[in-house]
Amino acid sequence: MNTAMEKDTLITLTEAAANRIKELSVSDPENVGKHLRVYVEGGGCSGLQYGLVFDEKRPDDLTMEFQGATLLVDAFSANYLRGAVVDFVDSLTGGGFKISNPQARHSCGCGKSFEA
Repeated sequence: MNTAMEKDTLITLTEAAANRIKELSVSDPENVGKHLRVYVEGGGCSGLQYGLVFDEKRPDDLTMEFQGATLLVDAFSANYLRGAVVDFVDSLTGGGFKISNPQARHSCGCGKSFEA
């Protein structure tokens, strides 16, 4: 995953998600100067779960930029997120960031947990 092309195709960010990330990065003083980290960790009802947090870049992070919004992904998570799409849905019922992951064999109804 050393080439720019491989990093660029790791995760895709929709325009709605990019806009929301940019809004959040300036509206909350704790997020200023940080980027959105998308990660995978053990847990959830299907064995693995997604996480999103504003964080500072670490030396081994993959960095991707979409329409002025920067995503950070660690090497462990990159193995599970290749081809994923991060979207933002503004809805009264079930709004928020949504991750569509082609590598997930099974996803939980909560949308945050999956089986690889």
